[in-house]
Amino acid sequence: MSLPPEKASELKQLIHQQLSKMDVHGRIREILAETIREELAPDQQQLSTEDLIKALRRRGIIDDVMKELNFVTDNVDQELPSSPKPVGFTDRQSTLLKKTNIDPTRRYLYLQVLGGKAFLEHLQEPEPLPGQACSTFTLCLHFRNQRFRSKPVPCACEPDFHDGFLLEVHRENLGDGTRMADSTTMLSISDPVHMVLIKTDIFAETTLVASYFLEWRSVLGSENGVTNLTVELMGVGTESKVSVGILNIKLEMYPPLNQTLSQEVVNTQLALERQKTAEKERLFLVYAKQWWREYLQIRPSHNSRLVKIFAQDENGINRPVCSYVKPLRAGRLLDTPRQAARFVNVLGYERAPVIGGGGKQEQWCTLLAFLCRNKGDCEDHANLLCSLLLGYGLEAFVCVGTKAKGVPHAWVMTCGTDGTITFWESLTGHRYLHKPTSPDEPSAAEQPKPLYPYRTIGCVFNHQMFLGNCQPSDSVESCVFDLNDESKWKPMSEEAIKSVCAPGATTSLPPFPPLCASTIDASVTSNEIEMQLRLLVSEHRKDLGLTTVWEDQLSYLLSPALASYEFERTTSISAGNEEFQDAIRRAVPDGHTFKGFPIHFVYRNARRAFATCLRSPFCEEIICCRGDQVRLAVRVRVFTYPESACAVWIMFACKYRSVL
Repeated sequence: MSLPPEKASELKQLIHQQLSKMDVHGRIREILAETIREELAPDQQQLSTEDLIKALRRRGIIDDVMKELNFVTDNVDQELPSSPKPVGFTDRQSTLLKKTNIDPTRRYLYLQVLGGKAFLEHLQEPEPLPGQACSTFTLCLHFRNQRFRSKPVPCACEPDFHDGFLLEVHRENLGDGTRMADSTTMLSISDPVHMVLIKTDIFAETTLVASYFLEWRSVLGSENGVTNLTVELMGVGTESKVSVGILNIKLEMYPPLNQTLSQEVVNTQLALERQKTAEKERLFLVYAKQWWREYLQIRPSHNSRLVKIFAQDENGINRPVCSYVKPLRAGRLLDTPRQAARFVNVLGYERAPVIGGGGKQEQWCTLLAFLCRNKGDCEDHANLLCSLLLGYGLEAFVCVGTKAKGVPHAWVMTCGTDGTITFWESLTGHRYLHKPTSPDEPSAAEQPKPLYPYRTIGCVFNHQMFLGNCQPSDSVESCVFDLNDESKWKPMSEEAIKSVCAPGATTSLPPFPPLCASTIDASVTSNEIEMQLRLLVSEHRKDLGLTTVWEDQLSYLLSPALASYEFERTTSISAGNEEFQDAIRRAVPDGHTFKGFPIHFVYRNARRAFATCLRSPFCEEIICCRGDQVRLAVRVRVFTYPESACAVWIMFACKYRSVL
């Protein structure tokens, strides 16, 4: 990037001033004299530039200069939320903050991560060689509708985090949002900074390492509005009591506070909030126990139903299930409820990891942890889909029950204004209409078996309601979803739910982050995967003693089919198939045979996709095709969704002359 002449001269002047300040010229003269005295042979007349540079580097002069010359660099990828928010950046010298493009009428919290230590799991990790692929740590942040992501750093016992995040401490719904927030106002803002640490291995597989809620308001009572913190990160799930590492964090208010609060005032406010939250949670627990006793008195068999009032998050904290759901608007990132269902479907599915046997480990993730990891369990998918459908104005609920063989499962249900009940499977994007059947009716045996995979249902909930199924049978087939009928569905008090689940009701409630636009370039990624697959196919055929001839035109003709498949997944409408079939008929001469095999993935690892394709006998038949005038084709189409989720469609095809 070239600089204008005036900027270049200004930069030179700044560097010259800094070098003079460090007396670099004097130090170079000393080293030059010393080097000539010690190292120059009597027969040599001059010292080369390379010799001098080596001497400077050996004595650490170059490193000292580079440390002092810290340029403003964009070390942070700010993720783009669905509503415009301030820009994040990294800057190691807080004095340079004034030179950045920020609104001087707003108050900012500048959060710097100045390295990590005691990540003991990586104690034996060798230092990666330059250019060598290695596992990395990435830190993701959310604060008051703003999302940030650090640069990935190699996993190590002391990971080299050096990132800064500029968080706007804006005020909402106060009527005077244009005024800068003062200390007293900021003290009443109880939103924490949610920090999620993700590990990405060399195969691009992600693991949730830690999830931490940073209480930032201690900076309001510190001198000069600057404070340094040591944050101990704990593990997740079964390891939530085990330390995984420590981060050194520096907090600074910008512009500096005119008036800081006393630390006693800050501590009193935080203690009052904790006390208020604890009391609300205690009262809700007392109410929930009473509700459960009443529910069991209706029918003793209710004890075996999946009525889930509380669920553990990734930090092992029990929270009301209603707090995992909230109306979520996707801005302009998703246009329809069905597109939202497709987006949730392409996020990866992974059961919570468990050490040893003993069945399923329960772990409902907070939304930020789920989105940053880009994969989660069925409950995470159902909570996100329900939140998005609520955002679209639908009456949506998360259903908790079982699938075949009594496997616990969660899915989503919407209730139409005409009484239509629709089930949404968040893991596949499929939708099913529900029509209750009565086992007492003589025609019940003749009724078609339902298409949905669900067997029993124990409860339904959203952000405002929780209802336990108290019908004689908990079978989904015979269930009546008249949620207003208290003889069929026992409701919890909406006021009780609101006291602990409404936004801002308690300080322990994690705020919901906005969705971020995809950072993946669909065309570039499609081309990369396609080139890699061509190489893998050619190598595989070479091992079998077969030559490979690619036909680009045939590959191009496969594009409409892939677009049609994705359109059908999103809308449940099939379109464009006639044109594709007509084009293929024209491209395949008489006496030739055409074979095609489409397959769908939600990851972008070409080698892993190829290995999966070879396990299909249909695909293997195409890739290993033998015959006369064999021509191969492959087409890849990547469809991007928010949070850098993607649907990857691959189609392998071949045409060859039929020899009888």
